Amino acid sequence: MDIKVSLPNNLLPDKFGKYAAPEDIKNGKPIISFPIQLSNLPAETKTIALTFTDPDSIPVCGFEWIHWTAANIPSSQLEIPENFSQLAKSPIVQGKNSSASPLVDGPKDVPTGYNGPNPPDQTHDYVLRVFALDDNLNLENGFWMNELLHKMNGHVLSSAQQIIPSRA
Repeated sequence: MDIKVSLPNNLLPDKFGKYAAPEDIKNGKPIISFPIQLSNLPAETKTIALTFTDPDSIPVCGFEWIHWTAANIPSSQLEIPENFSQLAKSPIVQGKNSSASPLVDGPKDVPTGYNGPNPPDQTHDYVLRVFALDDNLNLENGFWMNELLHKMNGHVLSSAQQIIPSRA
């Protein structure tokens, strides 16, 4: 299984992160998700799930920030287009990002779906993980990432990841 996100200059394009156009930012959170190309999925793949996190946030806020989780993407969806997070419809479900956490101060207005990179201190290396699954997962919009990980147990046929740097 292969995934590809275009990274001109080895960085996530500004429009998907901290330097997005003002109309594409909601209370400091970039909301336009980046396109993803998938290939070489196992023939038995029924659905796709993804996680997008920031392990470089640990020294900043004390935990790995969850920027996006999604599941039940049909296996025929080999191109996940720009702004997919806002356009996705059932049966696709999206989970809570770290903005929904009761431990995080600030507005809870972008609690599910894509909450793009906004590194405060230096360029961060974000981790996109994509999973080919043998079934739909019994999840509803607003699930937590740990629920996704538990539900995927025993259903992962293949996975791949890409490191996606985004500038501060």
